[in-house]
Amino acid sequence: MSLKTLLVSRIAAIFTGERRLKRNRARHESRRLAASAPHTVEYFHEAADPYSHLAAQVLANLLARYDIVLQVHLVGPPAEWAAPERQRLEAYARLDAQRLARRAGLKYADPGAQPGAGSVRLANARLAVAIDAGSFAAEAPAIGEALWNGTLEGEARPADLAAGNARREALGHYLGGTFHYGGEWYWGVDRLHYLEARLTELGARRPDTGTALIFPPPVSPAGSARASAPLELHYYLSFRSPYTYIVAARAKALADAYGAELKLRYVLPMVMRGLPVPRMKSRYITFDTAREARRHAVAFGKIADPVGRPVERGYSILPWAQAQGRGYEFCHAFLAGVWSQGIDAGSDSGLRQIVEAAGLDWHTARQQLDTDTWRAEAEANRAEMMALGVWGVPSFRVGDVITWGQDRLWVIEEELKRQSGQSA
Repeated sequence: MSLKTLLVSRIAAIFTGERRLKRNRARHESRRLAASAPHTVEYFHEAADPYSHLAAQVLANLLARYDIVLQVHLVGPPAEWAAPERQRLEAYARLDAQRLARRAGLKYADPGAQPGAGSVRLANARLAVAIDAGSFAAEAPAIGEALWNGTLEGEARPADLAAGNARREALGHYLGGTFHYGGEWYWGVDRLHYLEARLTELGARRPDTGTALIFPPPVSPAGSARASAPLELHYYLSFRSPYTYIVAARAKALADAYGAELKLRYVLPMVMRGLPVPRMKSRYITFDTAREARRHAVAFGKIADPVGRPVERGYSILPWAQAQGRGYEFCHAFLAGVWSQGIDAGSDSGLRQIVEAAGLDWHTARQQLDTDTWRAEAEANRAEMMALGVWGVPSFRVGDVITWGQDRLWVIEEELKRQSGQSA
């Protein structure tokens, strides 16, 4: 391992570590107390974003449970760099939000298309009025429902979104449906439990509101069954994706629990496919991965970014490892090595460490290096993902059901249960 890799991985471990997180939180709380300021949560709402519509439905509950001041900002859609496949993103977001709404007990039905520009302008105008009146939490869900079901009518002067966009960018994010408190971001109802836990720890939970969370994070796997026909769980992955790493063991456990074959479907990382991943996005992803890793008790943070040649070297070995019956073991060893152990997979010594950790022979494995035979399969996997409506990893498919994200395994478990003859 080079001195540079060693230093960078150690700095990354400090940067993503819990000690630094607690120190930053203590600093924020000290400043808040010194200023006699309330607990102020900033919420960024994008009218035509289904995740924002779900988030708006829990705001009243959040305000009832916690002694907070809620500052609402209206924002526009993410920039092109944050949504390089905008139409696919919008279509998938509607599908995903519909699933999430059902799971979280909220209201949203995918209308099959985005609201028209005129309707979005009208919604923003009415939302702006609600913000000025201090009634956003009460009025936003109904405005959003009318927008999405096509019944919003009337005319109004367009609302100015520039201030909200600028504030969101200054704080370091790019999506709607997001909450910001004390230097940390919480995206949608999925990450709201982290904000609730933080506010509770600070003593901001109101008396007599219990301990229940607004939306507890789903846990997978939760059961087991065997279908009459063989099942396959397709796992679309990238060696450069930290989310791919922290979900790997859970994906394998889910497949094993239902007797499904875990099919490893590797693709080139986004940045190696020419899709931009700017610093703002990568920073949020790294911090979000770190807290999700802590929650799932997965070691994370000592990072040796494998972008470029290390990924290609890993992929050149993976098909051979699969042929030896050790595909998952190699995949997990590679991911753990670069995301939690600071191993330089671009060096022979580092890759040897990964290969041997997977229970494979290095002398034979190195003969597979720097070949291009894997590229056709990686491209076929990418093309299939795109055809099914997703383009990022980790994604998962059982039969015709596909979902994107390490926090969506519950969608796959529901389908495994259905195909196994259980009620989802």
